[in-house]
Amino acid sequence: MSLGKYKPQFPRVAQLKTAEIFREHLDKEGIDLAFDEKLSLGKESPFTKTHQLRSGNQIGNAFCILPMEGWDGTTDGKPTELTQRRWKNFAISGAKLLWGCEAVAVQPAGRANPNQLMINEQNLGDFEKLYQMVESEHKAAFGDSSDLFTGLQLTHSGRFCKPNSKTQMEPKILYSHPILNKKFGLAEDYPLMTDGEISELIDAYVIAAVRAQKTGFKFVDIKHCHGYLGHEFLSAYDREGIYGKSLENRTRFIREIVAGIRAEAPGLDIGVRMSIFDWMPFKQGPEGTGIPATEGAYNYAFGGNDSGHGEDLSESFQFLRELENLDIELLCTTAGSPYYNPHIQRPALFPPSDGYMPPEDPLQGVARQIAAVAEVKKAFPNFYVVGSAYSYLQEWLPNVAQNVLNEGKADSIGLGRMVLSYPELPADVLEGTPMKRAKICRTFSDCTTAPRNGMISGCFPLDPFYKKMEIHETLKTLKAT
Repeated sequence: MSLGKYKPQFPRVAQLKTAEIFREHLDKEGIDLAFDEKLSLGKESPFTKTHQLRSGNQIGNAFCILPMEGWDGTTDGKPTELTQRRWKNFAISGAKLLWGCEAVAVQPAGRANPNQLMINEQNLGDFEKLYQMVESEHKAAFGDSSDLFTGLQLTHSGRFCKPNSKTQMEPKILYSHPILNKKFGLAEDYPLMTDGEISELIDAYVIAAVRAQKTGFKFVDIKHCHGYLGHEFLSAYDREGIYGKSLENRTRFIREIVAGIRAEAPGLDIGVRMSIFDWMPFKQGPEGTGIPATEGAYNYAFGGNDSGHGEDLSESFQFLRELENLDIELLCTTAGSPYYNPHIQRPALFPPSDGYMPPEDPLQGVARQIAAVAEVKKAFPNFYVVGSAYSYLQEWLPNVAQNVLNEGKADSIGLGRMVLSYPELPADVLEGTPMKRAKICRTFSDCTTAPRNGMISGCFPLDPFYKKMEIHETLKTLKAT
């Protein structure tokens, strides 16, 4: 079913204009989402809180820019002018934690698209210039970059690899998934990654981390979210051998990577972006609304319960204890996957072209992630915890986020799509400047629909730079069909 003429069945956040109206809507829908009616200013604002990591590195405030790919690098993995523009916007956003900026592949075969950035010996100079640009632009805007903490997210895309073509998947999988294999056209006997290939990949992560440190980055993120390979290890319950079945085996991948980085790149901080819970895949129902892809029990949701549409954080907590044992302090939270259950991962009113209409008010998805992250922070107070899923809050983002920080439900507010349209939002909030309504992300999902159809990613509806591009017309035509 086409979603081109989709009409939202839930009220738009922009219509919830007052605190009273917003609260009435939350109460009516049974959405447990606390917010502060009045924002604190200056030193009283929790957004100004700084943090010193155990390594001695400083994070100057409680805003974080989450990693976002632009699908706009060169075919040999170098940043382009479009990449530099996006990273510059991150640098001048006002946030003091830049979580990886975007996913960077550690192996050619592990790229999510043919234009994904890739860190290798040939590209080191380009990454060094990119890092220096971020530092200099931030210093020019705010006078000091000593408390700016910028990392690089290292990744392998696993079953979502498209290294050579924007349309042809070349998956690398750890086990045969009964729903995802079928969804993406893989036979039950599609070949699995061997333990030897995994060992080579671990070495590639370590080498990439060493390169990241050489080029100036202060930390690396070992990505364990959104259905990519690191995340798939956590649900490899059926895999034979030393990387499957038991939790000890399913966490061997990250333990070996961390051990290698500690040995080869001493002093480099390590973080993990993690889907703290997952659900079963969803699909379009008869009316275009998302429904579970299968009935009955579902056994592959790490951090989920057996029903496939609920949370059980017991194994997530066991994984977090492993991270504590590895002396990892930086934790960036998210949930699910944009490829098979985006409404729990990236709440939005308007779905991407390959998605489905939200089966719940997206504010419920925001509240679900905030509640789960609060559980994590309460159980693991020594992590510096970044929360996600805030963009859908729109005008109410600062009010909900302030409550989260004041109540100790997270340490940092992670912003994704919002900064594509409104990069200076953190600076405005910190300065007490009213939000610029014309720039607020309305979750039209063009930034996802475009790359799903072989185009670069950007905020086509609201960013004048992308809005005037010829491909914007192509995108509008695509969405209308």
